[in-house]
Amino acid sequence: MAAEIQPKPLTRKPILLQRVEGSQEVVNMAVIVPKEEGVISVSEDRTVRVWLKRDSGQYWPSIYHVMPSPCSCMSFNPETRRLSIGLDNGTISEFLLSEDYNKMTPVKNYQAHQSRVTMILFVLELEWVLSTGQDKQFAWHCSESGQRLGGYRTSAVASGLQFDVETRHVFIGDHSGQVTILKLEQENCTLVTTFRGHTGGVTALCWDPVQRVLFSGSSDHSVIMWDIGGRKGTAIELQGHSDRVQALSYAQHTRQLISCGGDGGIVVWNMDVERQETPEWLDSDSCQKCDQPFFWNFKQMWDSKKIGLRQHHCRKCGKAVCGKCSSKRSSIPLMGFEFEVRVCDSCHEAITDEERAPTATFHDSKHNIVHVHFDATRGWLLTSGTDKVIKDEFQGCIHKC
Repeated sequence: MAAEIQPKPLTRKPILLQRVEGSQEVVNMAVIVPKEEGVISVSEDRTVRVWLKRDSGQYWPSIYHVMPSPCSCMSFNPETRRLSIGLDNGTISEFLLSEDYNKMTPVKNYQAHQSRVTMILFVLELEWVLSTGQDKQFAWHCSESGQRLGGYRTSAVASGLQFDVETRHVFIGDHSGQVTILKLEQENCTLVTTFRGHTGGVTALCWDPVQRVLFSGSSDHSVIMWDIGGRKGTAIELQGHSDRVQALSYAQHTRQLISCGGDGGIVVWNMDVERQETPEWLDSDSCQKCDQPFFWNFKQMWDSKKIGLRQHHCRKCGKAVCGKCSSKRSSIPLMGFEFEVRVCDSCHEAITDEERAPTATFHDSKHNIVHVHFDATRGWLLTSGTDKVIKDEFQGCIHKC
């Protein structure tokens, strides 16, 4: 009997497999075709392309289809080979790809939004097409009849969309930094809750239906892991990017989160460790270590005849401290701080070398990533960027034995 293939965590530097070039504008999304040496891409140049690997080892378009408007996003279902494409004019166009991926047949169009479609999800189990648009609308349609089933107005333009089939909860992240959870029924929806944690807009969402955890990436350079299933309100911050987080993907088998930044940085996070919440920053009118007054504390400054100091916060304990009492820096990976951050002197002494051990690996894709797709079975990571290039570039994020 053939040995079962089990994915393993990243243990070595990823390898660039292939650059796919030819688009005239930004490639907004690209996905790997399962069980095929192929890639599907949509671009601002209005083209939908299916790239198949030829005997020469190069990828060439087997399908080159021009849409009436720039292509902003897509959703591909490998089981049915159904391709849903969101357009800049608000339309969603649905196609069926042939078994050999050499032909695409139009199925139907949905007049889903008044302006650019930002995200699409096709839910096979319910025959629903979920979408968000720049018109600040979330909508869902029946993929069989094409009928609009319902909608919801978001607080800002949505840029992240995920769905849990079991509970029928939809997660929407928007430019205001808010995440909205809705409960969908056949023809109506109910607001479950909204929450915020980022200081910038939400740029990407990723849902783990097994651990029931939601990941959100933001323009504030951070990723937050929200424990939805635990119902404890736990939110774990991950700080590993020096630019906005553009895309997220999650490998369930190895519990690794892949986050991609606008500067081309790719971070692979080990989520199979017990992480800690960052503490709330405490308020104080004086340093909670040496009792020196901060510069707005005029009474204590007058009484002690001392000059007020600038306030800082220790990232480990959250105490308000002065610069002298927080002169040290340390990484705190289990709190999500992979880079060195300010800590008070006592916390710096208490942090062990084991606690400083990295829980993430860092890679440079050398292009500005706008979307990522991960194929766990082959360990391939596909990135598309503003440089009009698709990179089937990383074999080794999860490799087979």
